[in-house]
Amino acid sequence: MVTREKVEMTASEREVMRVVWTLGNATSKDIVDVLERKRDWKPATAKTFIGRLVKKGILFAEPHGNKYIYTAAISEEDSVKTAAERFFEQICHKQAGKTIADMLAGATLSHQDVELLQSVLDDKKKHSVDKVACNCVPGQCNCSTQR
Repeated sequence: MVTREKVEMTASEREVMRVVWTLGNATSKDIVDVLERKRDWKPATAKTFIGRLVKKGILFAEPHGNKYIYTAAISEEDSVKTAAERFFEQICHKQAGKTIADMLAGATLSHQDVELLQSVLDDKKKHSVDKVACNCVPGQCNCSTQR
């Protein structure tokens, strides 16, 4: 996979990418067929998002006869990590623990997932701090009145 500057994806673009990640490579018809069922999109809508992803360099388009074969320029795992990093950059560091707890409370997890999370938490506990510093500028949060 190509390592590029991390480009943002919209939720709709991510829907297109999920099809490509699942299939490995896909034609626009493959993508349209899946998204028509899930999102009730018209072919032109899916093709618009495909074009945007190609333009952003997230999706490769290789000509094959009279059609294109699309492949991902980034892995789904890298995409999810980038989205998570961006999300946590946008919130107060003091809220990270509660936010993660809220996310976990709402997620359906397997026993294996819980074991993985417990392992990560056990490792985090070894390096945890007594107090997390706020990363906001004055006027962005209420840290002085929280905790």
